[in-house]
Order: sequence, then C-alpha cells, then structure tokens
Amino acid sequence: MKLGARRDDDFEINVIPLIDVMLTLLMFFVLTATFDQTARLKVALPQASEAAEAEPETGLTIQVDSDGRYFIDNNEILNPSVDTLKDVLNQIAGDDRSRPVMIRADAQTPHQAVVTAMDALGQVGFTRLSIATTPSKEAPKK
Repeated sequence: MKLGARRDDDFEINVIPLIDVMLTLLMFFVLTATFDQTARLKVALPQASEAAEAEPETGLTIQVDSDGRYFIDNNEILNPSVDTLKDVLNQIAGDDRSRPVMIRADAQTPHQAVVTAMDALGQVGFTRLSIATTPSKEAPKK
C-alpha cells in the first residue's frame, strides 16, 4: 500500500460543457433578435382626421361599391368627399346620433373609400359603427 502523496501532473479543463452553453446562448440571441425590414415595404396609408362626439340607435346603412361610390339608405351620393357625406348624414340623421351605423363595403372597394366613410361618420358624431362581412368558406366547422 502506498501512503505517500499522490501527484497528478496532468491537469485538464473539460471545455465541452462550455461549448454547449455558448452554442445555446448563441441560438437564443439569434432567434430572439429583431430584424428591421420596414424599409423595404412602401405603403401609402389612408388619411383620416380624428373626431368623435356622441353615442349612436335605429339602423343607418352606408353601402360602398367596388368603384368607391357611396349609397346611404339606397340613395347614391354623387360627390364622394367627406364634406358631402357629412352634409347628407346630418340631413338624414338630424340630431339623432344614437343609432348604429352599418358599413357594407364591397370586397374590392379601395380602403380609402371605407376610411373616408368612417371619417365622415366620426366627424358627424356617430360612434357605434360596424362593418358587414360574410363568413369565410374556409372557416372550420364546429
């Protein structure tokens, strides 16, 4: 039996666990990094001013066809400007801003036409707006 001091001249550091930790950290930082890609996408957003005053009650329907023409309660509005829409809405609704408004827009309607109708409704004082849609054919059935 050897009772003397034991000498290990070979000192070794195991770096494999350190490499595993470094690769895990590298994957974490690469996967969570955000890349700014908004410079590639050029979009001209529609314009709308913000104005809302009262609360809306009997139904009012605004229809917008694929060409951007407006129909309020089946009457065509010839000038598609915000001021014309506001004047017609004031004539039809009077002082009653407590009625819900349904916007029925064609699927091919330019986005600006729908925003213009919503802008006019907001400036006049309607706040209970809804947009009519149809159910998707690909929707899962329950």
